[in-house]
Amino acid sequence: MAFEIVRKNVLFKPDPTRVLARHFSLSEERTKKVVRRVLELPRAKQDEMMRQVLRKYSKRHRSIITVFEKNFKRIKAVVDSMNLSDGEISYREKLLIGSYFTMEYSIESAAFFNPSVVEDIDQTQLSPGEKRLIFSFRATGEGHVSSIVFRSAVIDKNLDLKVENVGNLLEKPLQIKSHRYHKDTFLSKLLELHEPEEEILEIIKNKLTDTFIYEELIRYIAEIRQENKLSVDSETLVNQMKWLASSHYEMTYSLDTALSERVIFPLTDTEKRGIEDARFVRFLDDKGHATYYGTYTAYDGFSILPKLLKTKDFIHFKVVPINGYIANKGAALFPRKINGKYAMLCRIDGENNYIAFSDSINNWQEEAILLREPELPWEFIQIGNCGSPIETDKGWLMITHSVGPMREYVLSASLLDIDHPEKILSSLKFPLMSPNDFEREGYVPNVVYSCGSIVHNGHLIIPYAVSDYASTYATVNLEDLLEDLIKHGSKG
Repeated sequence: MAFEIVRKNVLFKPDPTRVLARHFSLSEERTKKVVRRVLELPRAKQDEMMRQVLRKYSKRHRSIITVFEKNFKRIKAVVDSMNLSDGEISYREKLLIGSYFTMEYSIESAAFFNPSVVEDIDQTQLSPGEKRLIFSFRATGEGHVSSIVFRSAVIDKNLDLKVENVGNLLEKPLQIKSHRYHKDTFLSKLLELHEPEEEILEIIKNKLTDTFIYEELIRYIAEIRQENKLSVDSETLVNQMKWLASSHYEMTYSLDTALSERVIFPLTDTEKRGIEDARFVRFLDDKGHATYYGTYTAYDGFSILPKLLKTKDFIHFKVVPINGYIANKGAALFPRKINGKYAMLCRIDGENNYIAFSDSINNWQEEAILLREPELPWEFIQIGNCGSPIETDKGWLMITHSVGPMREYVLSASLLDIDHPEKILSSLKFPLMSPNDFEREGYVPNVVYSCGSIVHNGHLIIPYAVSDYASTYATVNLEDLLEDLIKHGSKG
């Protein structure tokens, strides 16, 4: 072994004090009961309750009354069905009602893990040898619901990390905008998911307009159900229409939020059980313009849907599903096109490493190419990537993970040909990193795992998770690692 892994003494740990104000949902019947109970309170008691709520929570959240307003609007249809005119409910009563349908959620109380890292857009006001970085993490809270969170840090010439102060007030997007669908494209993706009965397919074709947004689709689905008696299979299909349509959206955060305060929390039906393992990469187009992409997996409790985040500033994000053959967990985009095509590392079967190419960044219709199967004893269960590959003068450096005896996860590395990355030049004959005595204890024991690395000052910077609980980082001299791969690694 010609290189040394240096583990750094920085630990990103779960913090239960970081809470988000989210909607608290009740059944329609219970919602009506709560609304009526609030409205039946004497005015003085209503005012007292509102003062108590504001005293307890206004310092914990940015503009908490805006949250109460939004959550009142979430139940407005139920309130309207109670035959209460808006004139009967004052603004303060709406706020108080909204507070009953709001809850705090500790987004990272259970785990803070599976990090990736990219170079920050802003590289100003730094000393020589420093670089500002953006880390993403998978934060997990109550019910094992995951979200994506960020941290900003500066790494110096000695590879030491200074993490910027973390903002106190977590924030969901200020605005959420629905995607406009084209009928033909939408039906094509729907047919990938489900082979429908001919009758319901014709009904859907006749009902859909040439273009539509999510809210319009919900109305079309309601009309289809009202006008037709649907079979079990047809009911499944229309539910999949709703599921598919909810997977496209855009979101914008307030400019006055710190990066660490922005939370990408599950927003749609496809994500309601969590957003997992974002792999961020700084992608350069043919003109040298940078866009940040993050591949992640949405989970609704039953099915997974790979998605792609796109942003240029980490304030405005666009979200689209990843379609085609690579639609599985663990996709990682190359940081530039290869021979005029987008390239993606993927694992379509849950066991082996693959690579895919496409003319479209979110539609992958060409068959994926097998890169490598498990070959060594410490990877007999499965192998996968640990984020986007890194371009070097020796080839594409791909950090990998693998699973061996006792379900122990280790990290390793392979080198891919620079012009034909479907060809593996060499792979390490031994793990790059295995969990040590400290790292092997946690929520899921014996796991080290990463979702993306970066090069700084001639060293590979590897942020990694510690047993699915906390995160840290390690460094290795890049030239030493490449030399070991070339001289001592296994071929192919």
